[in-house]
Amino acid sequence: MLKPRKPPPDALHPGQFVRTRIIEPLGLSVKDAAQALGVHRVALSRFLNEQAALSPEMAIRLEKAFDASMENLMRMQNDYDIALACQHKDDIKVERFVPSFSADAQPKLI
Repeated sequence: MLKPRKPPPDALHPGQFVRTRIIEPLGLSVKDAAQALGVHRVALSRFLNEQAALSPEMAIRLEKAFDASMENLMRMQNDYDIALACQHKDDIKVERFVPSFSADAQPKLI
């Protein structure tokens, strides 16, 4: 069983970045920002409060509305996801797969 999520120490959730670098400096409420983005207030709030991941669609909306780089935001999400997964890698029990080949069988390369 996986442990409860806690923020990775070496990765920034893109919601925190958007909240502290875009929404707050512009003095926008979540409601006003959601309206500008064309999304539900709850969906934006969950993202800004690091309870939801950044979707590619939301990244496009942020780029269009606030000139935030979609690619950088998506890389930030990917880095965050990787750091979060690495926190739990010891909890994932998987044995290395070793194929068994018969004498006449040849492995197929893709």
